[in-house]
Order: sequence, then C-alpha cells, then structure tokens
Amino acid sequence: MTRTAIHRAPLAAAAVLALSLPGCGSDVPATAGSTPATAASAEAAPPAPTGPFGDGCPALPAEGPGSAAALAGAPAATAMATVPELGATTGAVRAAALSASLDATADLTVLAPVDAAFAAVPRAALDPLLADTPRLTALVTHHVIARRLTPGELAGTHTTLAGGQVTVDGAGDTYTIGADQTLLGAADATVVCGNVATLNATVYLLDQVLTPPAG
Repeated sequence: MTRTAIHRAPLAAAAVLALSLPGCGSDVPATAGSTPATAASAEAAPPAPTGPFGDGCPALPAEGPGSAAALAGAPAATAMATVPELGATTGAVRAAALSASLDATADLTVLAPVDAAFAAVPRAALDPLLADTPRLTALVTHHVIARRLTPGELAGTHTTLAGGQVTVDGAGDTYTIGADQTLLGAADATVVCGNVATLNATVYLLDQVLTPPAG
C-alpha cells in the first residue's frame, strides 16, 4: 500500500500493566428441583490452543522466512516484516521509528492488523493519521501490550503501551474485540491467526485496525 512519508519519532511512554459459593453449615439436603453446584461448571471453557490458530494461519509460509519456525527465532518487528500479510503494520512500525524498540523489549503481545484491515479504512481517514507522527506512534503502540499473553490469558481488558485499554472477548480459538474499539467502528475485530510466537513477543493477527486513545 502507498505510504505517506513521515518524520520519525521516539517511542511513546508505555503504561504499566498492571463464584465463590457461600458456605453452609447445615445438613439439609437439596430439594428435588435444585441444581447441583457442579452443573453450572459442567460446560467448561474450550481448551486454549498450544500453537498458532485461526483461519488466517494457513497464509503463513510453511517453511523459510515468515514460517512459524522462522518467526520464533526472530524478534517481533524483524519477524513481522517477513509475514506477507503484515506489510502495512510493518510499514507503520518503521515510519514511527519503533522497530528497534519492539525488537529489544522483552515479553510483549502485538495485536497486528493484516493488510486487508488497513485497506478497508478510507484513505481520507487513514492518510492524515499516518502523516501525523504523534498519532501514528499512538496507533502503533495501542496495538502492543507490555505482557506476553497466551491464548488462555488473552480474554480480558489489557492496558496498551499507548496508555489505552483493549478488551478482548472469547475463549478457545475464537477471540474478538468490540466494534467500538476499532477504527471503522462497524463490526467486531477478529483474531484471524493467533498465538504466533516470535523471540520476544506473541503476535495475534487482526482483521481490523484498532482505534488509538484520544489525546
């Protein structure tokens, strides 16, 4: 995609991350119509994947640059630069002069929009954002969490390096981020390929661009 030339800027300051049942002393048996306490937990959450998951994962090369094995041996920014679907995200990271920081910082989670996510944003809205260095920096760092999240830890509300919050819903191999947190605001963002390991970060590829915090 065509990128607007941008002056480079330093990394923005990161924000720091940060049923019990009542006891009963009586021996009164449960009534015939009551539900055993274990019934509520009978339907356990689906197990979290131990490797990459999602409909978009087959797009990763089976071997060589961009493959799961190659990505695991490279730091975050360097690794993402070899993934064909992350050209726009890699371009934004480079334009904001954040590649070195992402490569050098330990234990990160990167929510990386695929190229189609950027392409879906109207140029009239995207170009001014890419041309504004502080806003671009906020955009990039809002997609990074200062903690390495496994799929089992992904659901919940997390503070991003931009100082905002991202709330992820889901379990197992299905995770979404509400439409109100996306740049388009029309539909939920979906993790299309998740739990992609790099040397210092875990990457979750998204089908939408998230909205950076105002300010």
